[in-house]
Amino acid sequence: MIAIIDYDAGNIKSVEKAITALGEKAVLTRDPEQILNAEKVILPGVGAFGDAMEKLHKYGLVDVIRQVVEKKTPFLGICLGLQLLFERSDESAGVDGLGILKGEILRIPDNKDLKIPHIGWNSLKFPKEGKLFKGLNEDSYVYFVHSYYLKAEDENIVTATTDYSTLIHASVEKDNVFACQFHPEKSSDVGLAILNNFLNIGREDD
Repeated sequence: MIAIIDYDAGNIKSVEKAITALGEKAVLTRDPEQILNAEKVILPGVGAFGDAMEKLHKYGLVDVIRQVVEKKTPFLGICLGLQLLFERSDESAGVDGLGILKGEILRIPDNKDLKIPHIGWNSLKFPKEGKLFKGLNEDSYVYFVHSYYLKAEDENIVTATTDYSTLIHASVEKDNVFACQFHPEKSSDVGLAILNNFLNIGREDD
C-alpha cells in the first residue's frame, strides 16, 4: 500500500489517480498507523510553506514523517512536499521546515523575460545518476508550478536541475528520501515513468 499524506494541501487527488493508474493501491490518509505501515509514502502538495507546516503540526504528522524516514521507508516529496523537507523558505519567514534535508527555499529571481510563478514545461539535466530517472533521457520535459525553488546545501544529493531565471535544484535523492519540485503526476509519460521508478525502489532485490 502506498500512503499519500493528506494534510489539506492542494493537488493531492491527482497524485492518487496517477499511482492508481500504475496499478498500485493508494490511500489518502493522515492516520499515523497507516502511514508508518505503508510500503512507500508520498508527501504531495500545492500551497504556502507556512500554512503547510502549520497543518502538518496540527495533524501530528511532523513526527510521523520523521519516523517514516528513520525506518528507511521510501519517501517522496512532490512540489511543496519537496520544499517542506528542507530547513526554511523565503515564503514564510521564521517558519521551520521539517529539516530532514539541508538547504533553503528561495524566491525565483525576477526576470523581465519570464513570468513568475513558473508554470509550464521545462527540460531536466541530470548532474548525477538518480533512481527516479532510471531509463529516462536527459532533457526530458516535466511540468512545474512554483514561485520558489530549492537551493540544496549539499549538491551531491541533487539528481536533476532545470534553468528558469536561475539554476533550480529540481530533484534530490538521499538514502530513502526522494523529492521533485516538478509534478510527475502532471508530466505525461515521463512523469509516470518517474513515479513508477519510485514505486519499484526496493523491489529490484525481491
